[in-house]
Amino acid sequence: MIAILDYGSGNLRSAERAFATSGKNVVVTSDRAVALAADGLVVPGVGAFAACMNGLNAVDGAAIIRERIAKERPVLGICIGMQILFSRGTEHSENGIHAGVGLWDAEVSKLNAPILPHMGWNTIETASDSDLFKGIEDQSFYFVHSYAAKQAVGKVQSWSMHGERFLAAVEDGYVSATQFHPEKSGDAGLALIKNWTQSL
Repeated sequence: MIAILDYGSGNLRSAERAFATSGKNVVVTSDRAVALAADGLVVPGVGAFAACMNGLNAVDGAAIIRERIAKERPVLGICIGMQILFSRGTEHSENGIHAGVGLWDAEVSKLNAPILPHMGWNTIETASDSDLFKGIEDQSFYFVHSYAAKQAVGKVQSWSMHGERFLAAVEDGYVSATQFHPEKSGDAGLALIKNWTQSL
């Protein structure tokens, strides 16, 4: 069973439909026990870093994510759901920094690009040893964001470019994350979701 974490941020229903195409049972939940017990936990995210962290903390989401990783239970972060896995973000915070979950000690900051947000389809420089992109290495995916991580973290990194190079995806043991929206990325996105769910 796949649990999509409901913490008040994210296009939950489209994510639910997309992950259901994998053949797995999918639930949208904020229940701690369900989120911990699921074979895979999806952390979606739409909006700003600080607001998403506030919502996540309201349902004890950061602790749920950390506990799952400690118990070797897979987690997939999507868009802002990827960003909040980092230790800090600079979006919408009074002192310039807002604390994240802290799985990766790096910062999420504004893209240096002439047009923001970065919205639409873009190609990805996929890692040769990526499991997420197996069979879809040459495909484009759908992005909507103005902030991104630009420092390599985790075991496997895939990159994209908009004004500057940024992390498009990270695969790090039991944690995976994509800056793009696989649920909005057509057949390629569904194939990536299937790649992830088959690893559970």
